[in-house]
Amino acid sequence: MDTIYLHHPIEASTLKLQPTVMALGYFDGVHRGHQQVMAKAKEVAHDLGVTTSVMTFHPHPQEVLRKPKTPLKYITPLPDKVERIESLGIDTLYVVQFTEEFARLTPQQFVDHYLIALDVVHVVAGFDFTYGSLGKGTMETLPFHARDRFSYTIVDKFEENQQKVSSTVIRELLAEGRVQDVPLYLGMPYTVKGQVVDGEKRGRTIGFPTANVALGERYLLPQNGVYAVTMRTADQLLEGVCNIGVKPTFHQEGAAEPTIEVHLFDFSGDLYGAHVEVEFHLFIRPEQKFAGVEALVSQIEKDKQQAIDYFRHNSS
Repeated sequence: MDTIYLHHPIEASTLKLQPTVMALGYFDGVHRGHQQVMAKAKEVAHDLGVTTSVMTFHPHPQEVLRKPKTPLKYITPLPDKVERIESLGIDTLYVVQFTEEFARLTPQQFVDHYLIALDVVHVVAGFDFTYGSLGKGTMETLPFHARDRFSYTIVDKFEENQQKVSSTVIRELLAEGRVQDVPLYLGMPYTVKGQVVDGEKRGRTIGFPTANVALGERYLLPQNGVYAVTMRTADQLLEGVCNIGVKPTFHQEGAAEPTIEVHLFDFSGDLYGAHVEVEFHLFIRPEQKFAGVEALVSQIEKDKQQAIDYFRHNSS
């Protein structure tokens, strides 16, 4: 897949001009609803004998337009989004830098400069996709702005359990810690990537050594708590139990940013410096403050056993 980064105004030298079907959307998560849009684009492209492209935007419009500007956390930070879109067999990905100048484009300017100018012959987007200043362009206005230069397909709402599959729903599930429900919407376990770094090394003193994972991107973390997880290294898939939080037994609440610590089952070795992926499978309990180390150790034993039992009954 060719990934092309576009800045407004577009430099002609960055374009890959060939007839293409374009799937449009922000696509945070590249969830099952997004996958429907891209699958439809591939189907139409195959029928027309042209390439398949995807256009997404970065950063999220809310980061640019909200006052004051606030960095957002993502289900799929941009590198992950690129990787997942590539896995779907897309030929070209356009990543448009979302700026205040770009946000001021009228719907007609967006269509002229970012669709017609890119030799788009067919557009595929979800029913609720909007474009142009203040989102005034909709799939209902697209035929007018297209000026007969391309055709289009609107992908209807995709539902599971009578609920629209959306990034918003996935964000809500993560905020509630319901990671076991995420794959139904995301299409895979919720996953974050990072590097194993030095931590406080307190875990090894109480019999539960942990890998402290520092995230490399702005991931949206599940709510603080304990989870059954798998950790993927360069050559292994390891089962474990993970704590997300501030360790209130040892720290005052609000004293630190949440950390990710993973205790791996049946593992001995050195992971320091390793790049890993942590997949969340089951919420076990919220993070809590214990009266002392003995009570904490007793609870961790129970957490570990619950995670072991989960994987025993849910191993693929």
